[in-house]
Amino acid sequence: MPDHCVDLAGNAVVSKLSADVIAPGAMSFYRWFFAILLLTPFCLPVVIRRWADIKPWLGKLAILAFLGMALNQSLGYYAATSTTATNMTLVSALIPLLSIMFSVPLLAQRLTWNALVGAVISLSGLVMMLTKGNPLMLVEQGISTGDALILLASIVYALYCVLLKRWNLTLSTWVAVYMQGAFALLFLMPMWLMSGDIAIPTEAWGLIAYASVFASVIAPWCWMQAISVLGASRAAMFMNLMPLITAGMAAALLDEHLTVYHLFGGGMVLSGVILAQSRIKLRKRNVAVAGA
Repeated sequence: MPDHCVDLAGNAVVSKLSADVIAPGAMSFYRWFFAILLLTPFCLPVVIRRWADIKPWLGKLAILAFLGMALNQSLGYYAATSTTATNMTLVSALIPLLSIMFSVPLLAQRLTWNALVGAVISLSGLVMMLTKGNPLMLVEQGISTGDALILLASIVYALYCVLLKRWNLTLSTWVAVYMQGAFALLFLMPMWLMSGDIAIPTEAWGLIAYASVFASVIAPWCWMQAISVLGASRAAMFMNLMPLITAGMAAALLDEHLTVYHLFGGGMVLSGVILAQSRIKLRKRNVAVAGA
């Protein structure tokens, strides 16, 4: 499971490194172009064989692809041009909390006091971090474009996760990933064509290879393996390690430094998320005791 967190943390660093090398629209497109190229020999025969089962899901797969693989990731690459990898990951740490909020209307889940208190703590920490410890700055100057974009990307991805659960696709994970990636290529093509020079710069090949192979293929595989071994709820808790891993990688590779407001605000974000998630574990434990 830590391997998956390292892959995702590495993707935040790669997004930042790519900002000065290749246009965000081109980076988004090439990421999925090469991922699909790699997966095609293994997945296309299955897609052809099971097309009758896949066809009814095409509309939902297209929506999921637009949200999770086109819009979310493009926003992340654009955000990297004007914010730090550390900020990107600390804001993204809100995704589990945002997913809980979306689950109320979309999955008919109850909103608990733990979730509400956790939301207040996390959002307060986010404000503290993004305003560098001066909340009045939010009123005077707002937040940076990059931070706003990664916040929007987090909201989009949380919605993607909840819709994925709501629709409960009766397809294998690899087929679902492959079909979403194929749809994402169609959605990303206009941005790619408008990004100017569509040739891949020499210095971008390694970054694209990482995003295509590790972040788009290996990371999902690690995630699926973790869920099969640990279960979804226990696996999700490891995601809280991602900001720490990213901060270390960003310090080593990007010369980014953690400040007091990063530590304090980021700690509040993570504490709020853990508090919101803890209610689920407590309820399961109580149910187990009652059943005994």
